[in-house]
Amino acid sequence: MEPKNPSESIAVMTQMILPSDANPLNAAFGGRVLEWIDVCGGIAAGRHCRHAVVTASMDDLHFHASIRVGWVVTLRARVLAAFHSSMEVGVRVTAENPLTGEHHLTTTALITFVALNADGSRAPVPPLALDTEAERAALQAAHARRRERLDRKVRVSEWQRLLEP
Repeated sequence: MEPKNPSESIAVMTQMILPSDANPLNAAFGGRVLEWIDVCGGIAAGRHCRHAVVTASMDDLHFHASIRVGWVVTLRARVLAAFHSSMEVGVRVTAENPLTGEHHLTTTALITFVALNADGSRAPVPPLALDTEAERAALQAAHARRRERLDRKVRVSEWQRLLEP
């Protein structure tokens, strides 16, 4: 499979925070921002592999600052690592006050997507063609996170049993 440049996966989305997107404090619902992160990340993953993708996990989700009603949100995603049938995608969310032009970072997330064939089986994904030291370092860090994520997946069942009826 031919390697693909990470820049080919870049996805950018823009949203405006409307009252229906906000909580009683006039700030964006975290869940709404999560929805947009998932969509933007899924677009980036799909661009990389040209298959349907599903979300497998979300790691390192951080809300850095609130987003006010009327502000414009920009989400930027790209594939950071490609494994066998999964990809790690980084998503960065910034907000702009349209009246002042001020921009700030609001949310960051790492999401793992799995590529699927039409029959629902896992599809292989192309490797990344890495050009810079920063891209190679990001891939190395993603491999370490993947190992941690797979280890955590085994341990998760311990606390999940506490939630059973």
